[in-house]
Amino acid sequence: MSTPPVETSFPPEPWRSAVVPPEAPPGDLAFPCPRCGTAVEEPAYGPCGACRAALRADLAGEARSVAQHDYVPKMNVTPNAVALKE
Repeated sequence: MSTPPVETSFPPEPWRSAVVPPEAPPGDLAFPCPRCGTAVEEPAYGPCGACRAALRADLAGEARSVAQHDYVPKMNVTPNAVALKE
């Protein structure tokens, strides 16, 4: 009860027969803004200029300096025995 061999119809090198789409034309892309839905032309996909300005105004914060304290090891940390050898 042996099964007959199955023939495939694949070309021997499918990557050589693949069709590559042409390059996108240079310039801006036309798409709907993902935030407000208006039709815009921008160099990259994302919120339109008005939405970006609104996001910056709503979410922007002031830069502040954060003080860093010196490292103090916990009490359960013991020094290395080799470092203590004198």
